[in-house]
Amino acid sequence: MTDKVSETSQQFDYEKQKRKEEMKQQVITFALMIVFTLISFAMVLAELDRLFVIPVILVLAAIQVGFQLYYFMHMSHKGHELPALMFYGGVFAAFLTILALVVLVWW
Repeated sequence: MTDKVSETSQQFDYEKQKRKEEMKQQVITFALMIVFTLISFAMVLAELDRLFVIPVILVLAAIQVGFQLYYFMHMSHKGHELPALMFYGGVFAAFLTILALVVLVWW
């Protein structure tokens, strides 16, 4: 009986530590996304060259999308492989469609 209680206690401690680590990662990611947003606003307010600002903002936005999917939508957890595959397949199909349209317009 004592072994069962000890095992349950160890499992509880493990789950608690795991959730604590996940929450820490989410808070750090949230802070980074706020910093990226502030950097974007600062670049626009500083009236930097558009050829510099637009690509940087797009890269920061792409990083934020990755953070949102990986940390806040829990795509990194087990059991989310199929939704992740469907999502990334859709992104790839959208990329190919946009690439094809750009080539057709500029050809």
